[in-house]
Amino acid sequence: MMKTALITGGTDGMGRVVAPKLAKAGFHVIVHGRSATRGAETVAEIKAAGGSAEFMPSNFARLSDIRRFATEVKARHPRIDLLVNNAGIGTGPEGAPRETTDDGLEARFGINYLSGFLMNHLLKDAVPKGGRIVNVASDGQHAIDFSDLQVEKDYSGEAAYCRSKVAMIMGTLDLAEELAPKGVTVNTMHPNSFMATTMVRAMGHEVVESLEAGAGHLFDLATNPKFDGQTGRYLNRGVDMPAHEQCYDPEARAKLRAVSLKLAGL
Repeated sequence: MMKTALITGGTDGMGRVVAPKLAKAGFHVIVHGRSATRGAETVAEIKAAGGSAEFMPSNFARLSDIRRFATEVKARHPRIDLLVNNAGIGTGPEGAPRETTDDGLEARFGINYLSGFLMNHLLKDAVPKGGRIVNVASDGQHAIDFSDLQVEKDYSGEAAYCRSKVAMIMGTLDLAEELAPKGVTVNTMHPNSFMATTMVRAMGHEVVESLEAGAGHLFDLATNPKFDGQTGRYLNRGVDMPAHEQCYDPEARAKLRAVSLKLAGL
């Protein structure tokens, strides 16, 4: 039976590079994105190379749409062997104003972290023993200020982005512990810095590191047998490294988990 992989943010940037690699590795690939045009192009590229894929759209700035999306995914594919949470937004241009999601959440917290938190919760039961969940984080990491979780004071896109990635790593570690008895692995990683992506272009930053190399690190963590049974890890460019110290603070993680469950309606 063909395995199924779901990659969010699969129509652009690193996701667009990784999706065909997953198809070539033998997965049926569910390509998530917002643009139907880019989705059709990505699926057509995969099929032209002999792979299997379909496009399923969703807006990660709206929690209700994530719920709809997850329901449709499970209806079509009761088994998800690989879930890659890659969708996200960057810091934005320097000095850009604070943005919010359709649910009124600070945009980077809502899209980069809470959307994936909800997605993982809704789909985790579809991931079988031996399945993998991979969350794409960053080595840009700032401690979360729980007194200002939505970054309403002294806002900067960089601070909001880096806090959202610490939140993602915390959520990864929690989910890894939860799913370990089931034999599902949950890991997170930083692929590369300032790659040639829409996110980096929107920041106004020059390209520094290779997109192909970053995609290779993600594909490796998602598929390489050497990671069988390995869970709760943070890899930086393919190398095990400690994440921000707050990620390992049980009190901080419990506080984030409680507020996330409430905000996500869980």
